[in-house]
Amino acid sequence: MPIAPNGPVYYLEKFGDQSIVCNQYALAKLGVERSRCFLKIDEYVILCVPFQFGFKRSLFLASLSKQELTFFRRYVNGIIGLSITFTPGHRQESIKFFIRCTLTTVGQMKDRENVGLLAVDYKATPNDLINMLGGFLDHQDRLQGLYDEYGNKPIKMTPAVSKELGYNMFATIMSPNHEGRRIQIVSLSTKIIEHLEASNAPERPAGTSVAYQIYFKKYRLSVAGTVRQTSVLPQGLVRTVSSLAISPELVEIIDDYWYRVHSSPTLKMQIVQ
Repeated sequence: MPIAPNGPVYYLEKFGDQSIVCNQYALAKLGVERSRCFLKIDEYVILCVPFQFGFKRSLFLASLSKQELTFFRRYVNGIIGLSITFTPGHRQESIKFFIRCTLTTVGQMKDRENVGLLAVDYKATPNDLINMLGGFLDHQDRLQGLYDEYGNKPIKMTPAVSKELGYNMFATIMSPNHEGRRIQIVSLSTKIIEHLEASNAPERPAGTSVAYQIYFKKYRLSVAGTVRQTSVLPQGLVRTVSSLAISPELVEIIDDYWYRVHSSPTLKMQIVQ
C-alpha cells in the first residue's frame, strides 16, 4: 500500500535521518515558545533553547556554569523530561509536549562560556511533533525548488517594485578587510544580486566572499554571497554582481511577489512599464 504524502510514516521515511538547525527563521516558522522550553532532570528544571531538532534526537542550549555542567553529567544515560510548547502561525492554540528522553550528552558549547549543550534521545516521538518537523522540512524542499526556479528571473528594483516587495530601500555589503557599506540594489533574484556603490568603494575580485544585509518589512535578511564580477561605470560608481546562497526568507518574499504579479493584470502592467 503506498504511503500518503503526509503524516508520521511518510515524514519518517523521507526525513528520518535529517535534522533542523534552529536558527531564528526555523524557530519562528515552527512557532517555538522560547520561554516555555524546559528540561526536567531529577528535581531540577532547566530553561533551554532548541539548537537542533531531529526526529529521534535533539540538542538544546542552556545557561550553565562549569560547576553545573559537571554536576549534570552524573545524569547522563538517565531518563529526563522535555517540556516544549509550539504556537505555529497557522494555529491559534498552542501545542505542548512533555516527552520522556534519555540524556545522552552534557557538554560546553564551543567558544561559549557558561553555555551548555545537552543532547537528548526521545523514548518515543509524538506523532504531532513528527508532523510539525516533517512539514517544515517539506516546506524547505519546496523553497529549494523555488530558489532554482526564480534564480534566473532578476527583478529590476524600481520604486514601484520595491514597494510591492516590501523592500525598505536599505541594504549593506560586508567583505573581508572592509567595513559594511551601503549599496543600491539594481536587480535581485533568489540567486543573483546586482548593486551599485559610491565611487570610493573597493573593487572586489571575483570569488570574494561577501555578506549582505537587506531590509524588508517582513524580514531583515542576512544573506551570504560570492562576487561574480565588478566594474566601474563611467560616472565612477562601482557595479557588483554576486551569487547568493539560499535564503528561505528571500525565497518566500520573491515567491509572494511573483504570485501577486501573475494574479494581478494591473500589477503586471505596472511592472512591465
